[in-house]
Amino acid sequence: MLAMNYRGPFRVRVDQKPYPEILHPGDAIVRVTRSCICGSDLHLYHGLVPDTRVGSTFGHEFIGVVEEIGSSVEKVKVGDTVLVPFNIACGKCAFCKQELYGNCHESNPEATAVGWIFGYSHTAGGFDGGQAEYVRVPYADVGPTVIPDWMDPDDAVLLTDVVPTGYQAAEMGGIKKGDTVVVFGAGPVGIMAAKSSWLFGAARVIVIDHLEYRLDFVRKYAQCEAYNFKSLEDPVLFLKKTTDWLGADVCIDAVGGDAAGSAMQTITGRKLMLQAGSATALHWAINSVKKGGIVSIVGVYGPTDNLVPIGNVVNKGITIRANQASVKRLLPRLIEHIKEGRLNPKEIISHRVPLEEAADAYHIFSAKLDNCIKPILIPPSARV
Repeated sequence: MLAMNYRGPFRVRVDQKPYPEILHPGDAIVRVTRSCICGSDLHLYHGLVPDTRVGSTFGHEFIGVVEEIGSSVEKVKVGDTVLVPFNIACGKCAFCKQELYGNCHESNPEATAVGWIFGYSHTAGGFDGGQAEYVRVPYADVGPTVIPDWMDPDDAVLLTDVVPTGYQAAEMGGIKKGDTVVVFGAGPVGIMAAKSSWLFGAARVIVIDHLEYRLDFVRKYAQCEAYNFKSLEDPVLFLKKTTDWLGADVCIDAVGGDAAGSAMQTITGRKLMLQAGSATALHWAINSVKKGGIVSIVGVYGPTDNLVPIGNVVNKGITIRANQASVKRLLPRLIEHIKEGRLNPKEIISHRVPLEEAADAYHIFSAKLDNCIKPILIPPSARV
């Protein structure tokens, strides 16, 4: 089968790889019909995630058709069209019972934090992901969800990660009616966080980024304010000034370790890798939120230390909430929002690329070429 093949930082290609096999009675094999390249995949592509091994296939956002099931699978059947959450979760452990599917303890018991994730390095299980023609899906009675007949597949594939992550970012912010929300990052997750903030009652939503085409897009898509931090002398000072010097009620870090805006953070976090990515957006979030406010973090950082102003967190009485999105928990509500027209995820898709051209898609997305917002990969069988 065709599959994306990681060859080292900034080097991917599409090769023939063996078809996946059922290895456990709870497994399913899914023929992929859509997969996405996520901003988180760029962390892997850029060489920022530990234990990302040559030969890996990325891709934690995918949908497809069930082709084969293990002997114990009961909730999906061959021929079902399913969306597969990026969390690989058992559904039974102490954390899954709390609907913390991103922290499943059975799937990744040796980790102190995250559970397994499709196509996201050996620190998250070492599973091949969905940027391929076929993929093995463990715990097939837990994650895979049958896609409603009425749903556009382009909407469905975005429910595997980007929509739930943006929505949970807003949810974790505890947004109340009348709140001012600042989202750092106008990538796909930041766009969805801004859009979702209105659903929780925000009265004002502000997005900070440095790419004008993304800022233009989020202004139109999420009906929000958007500012280029390169045009601001000091983003924190600007945000304080525009909120009557109090600060925002909620700040969302939707960037993570690839953040630009600070030479020191970029050098130590992205160039020398002395910390787990550049924490610029997190600094701005902590320093821009009001006293007693909430900082919500969904941007991806590595598992090691970061330089953050923890003293400001303490002295301002800030609440910090963060996690991988619990996709399965959020799906019923998000499907309802799409059905009722409150969310329209597929509008953020800017590029539909044949799987065979994945290397070009990664380059375009990474280099921010051609006004790229969100690329999806389409395998040959889905183009017939």
